[in-house]
Amino acid sequence: MTFSDWPWRHWCRLRPDAPAVELAGELLSWRALCMRVDALAAGFYQQGVREGDGVALCARNRAATLLAWLALLQCGARLLPLNPQLPAEQLATLLPGMTLRFALTLDGAVPLAGLTALRMDNATGDCGAAWDARRLATMTLTSGSSGVPKAAVHTPGAHLASAAGVLAVIPFSENNRWLLSLPLFHVSGQGILWRWLLVGAQLAVREEMGLAQALSGCSHASLVPTQLWRLLNDPQRPDTLHTVLLGGATIPVELTHAAQQRGIACFCGYGMTELASTVCAKAADGLPDVGAPLPGREVRIVANEVWVRAASLASGYWHNGMLLPLTNAEGWFATRDRGVIADGRLTIVGRLDNLFFSAGEGIQPEEVERVIARHPGVCQVFVVPVKDAEFGQRPVAVVECSDGVLPERLSAWVRESLARFQQPVHWLPLPDTLKTGGIKLSRRQLQEWVASVLA
Repeated sequence: MTFSDWPWRHWCRLRPDAPAVELAGELLSWRALCMRVDALAAGFYQQGVREGDGVALCARNRAATLLAWLALLQCGARLLPLNPQLPAEQLATLLPGMTLRFALTLDGAVPLAGLTALRMDNATGDCGAAWDARRLATMTLTSGSSGVPKAAVHTPGAHLASAAGVLAVIPFSENNRWLLSLPLFHVSGQGILWRWLLVGAQLAVREEMGLAQALSGCSHASLVPTQLWRLLNDPQRPDTLHTVLLGGATIPVELTHAAQQRGIACFCGYGMTELASTVCAKAADGLPDVGAPLPGREVRIVANEVWVRAASLASGYWHNGMLLPLTNAEGWFATRDRGVIADGRLTIVGRLDNLFFSAGEGIQPEEVERVIARHPGVCQVFVVPVKDAEFGQRPVAVVECSDGVLPERLSAWVRESLARFQQPVHWLPLPDTLKTGGIKLSRRQLQEWVASVLA
């Protein structure tokens, strides 16, 4: 699909009265959506927002957030979405390099000193910049697992290329509805938005309700494994849900089998912020690979490292008004992931950065996690190193289990499947405070938490 105008305007011309989005219980047509976006964009324009301006948007998912997203994009702004839970200290380090003029805060009391505060005002008059798929549109923060997050900058064209690749594997059409179940300050949440816009389907934005209730009337959802486990055990699970894209952690075979028995097709894959979400994907089949590269993506292995080229690749990392290049001298993005390709399908062994050594033996945490995740009572698991005077480092497992399963009972279960040096020396329950609601947990934060608990 090639657009000559903003996607919501394109669908308004083609199917003005077709349902476009449900916002907090109100179903809007494409015509009604465009009217709201135009009025809000005109309001931002009257407050001084111009093409190329940097705007911070601090908000969780809600109706106003989606409308602000579309209106700011339509103004031609360079949008930096922020998690309302980001600490002030991190923002003070991060924001000066983002070259921002404005801030729109819909949630939290995040101090954004030096920026002009925007209001959600409606107006008439000029309502945006011309569509340009090559304009710098979003600045999405990476996970920052190894330090201060970077801001990966994408164009609308890159986001749409990402969406097209995913929908070459996952059926999604105008009569389907995808729940905006992941935050827009994560690239995984943005992926949902651009898939919706690419095909002119339906989107649901629902606030302050349980997952089963939020999924009512939805056919598609993007979930992490623990969410799907809970949903399958919820008697209120809607029968409209038939497709789930899983991500963020090792995916147990028992989970996807249980979902399939209830009529839910599961897809899994591999992606990252810099690639505007998904690089490889497949229908879940219990095999350890993440599937073949999606259309528009190329993958190769160099010295055990995964390299990627793609139309969805970010234009660069933003810093002090400049784009810092992502690609190496050969024109590829080196991901720092360890992987192998067999029969055209990619298997991710783990992060090169995550490898640690215990008494001289290399431990790849993801390999240990895959074994532990086979236990039917494990919802998700993370293995991190802890310092040890004798061995250098030892593995510790942080586990979320289903009701009645104690993490420490897993120690005996893994003895036949893991080498002695790979077996965790401590088993800790995953605390709620470390669950971000997004697609990834920070291993650095997990490691710091484990060290404090065991100190």
